[in-house]
Amino acid sequence: MIQLLAPTHWKDYELIDCGDFEKLERFGNVTLIRPEPQAVWKKTYSEQDWKKTANITFRGRSATSGEWVKKNQSIPDRWHVEYKNDEVAIKLRLGLTSFKHVGVFPEQAVNWDFISSSIKKFKTPQPKVLNLFAYTGAASLIANAAGAETTHVDSIKQVVTWANENQELSGLKDTRWMVEDALKFVKKELKRGKKYNGIILDPPAYGHGPNGEKWKLEDHIQEMMQDVVQLLDEKEHFLILNTYSLGFSSVIVENLIRTSFPAVKNLETGELYLQATSGIKLPLGVFGKFCNV
Repeated sequence: MIQLLAPTHWKDYELIDCGDFEKLERFGNVTLIRPEPQAVWKKTYSEQDWKKTANITFRGRSATSGEWVKKNQSIPDRWHVEYKNDEVAIKLRLGLTSFKHVGVFPEQAVNWDFISSSIKKFKTPQPKVLNLFAYTGAASLIANAAGAETTHVDSIKQVVTWANENQELSGLKDTRWMVEDALKFVKKELKRGKKYNGIILDPPAYGHGPNGEKWKLEDHIQEMMQDVVQLLDEKEHFLILNTYSLGFSSVIVENLIRTSFPAVKNLETGELYLQATSGIKLPLGVFGKFCNV
């Protein structure tokens, strides 16, 4: 059964409306208009309502960059939000980047809940968790806060520094930070004979390692999955594979996991979405996940 899941604990986040290739969303007390390629339908609320509600609008200059236009120049470029579920709480520093991102993907809160609940089920006193393509670290910090010894791997030094800021802001410590190509790191860990109780993968459609290594999702994901499952602890483990690519379906993710790990138990697959206040649903990627305790 393919699942449709949306975050339920995000008090500091709200998708207000989306459509005409844009989304209107609130992070804490800051409301933004950003591009959204999935929103191919018409907006529910009027343009006037959007403009009245938004504090900041992103104006694209090219396919990959642009600028933020503020309604009021006193609005800060950086601010903080909190995420809390029944088990853990973290704080995140958000910021206006030239790539339209602000430092968090809010639909991932569904996966954060799965991470914290899985770790709490383990009998292992301090389970080991590996977060690959880990970005600014929300999933890493959730694992850390839930009691895991966490390794965070991303190829971009600036976002790893950002993740460390989020760790300090959350009152946490001892995350292992690695600025490295994810596939190369996994192969090294295999040679070292390392094992992890939890593995989180949220790979981009395209990307580059710190030394120019090229990542293309459809070209490299099979190799990555076949290597990653060998790092899983045999007795207690969970794995999350999340992809945001217009060409990927949850059936593809299911096939990837089952062929890489035929012994998989409790596999769940589906689609993540954000529920807008206006009533519309915004799809934002597909997932496969399983937990064995």
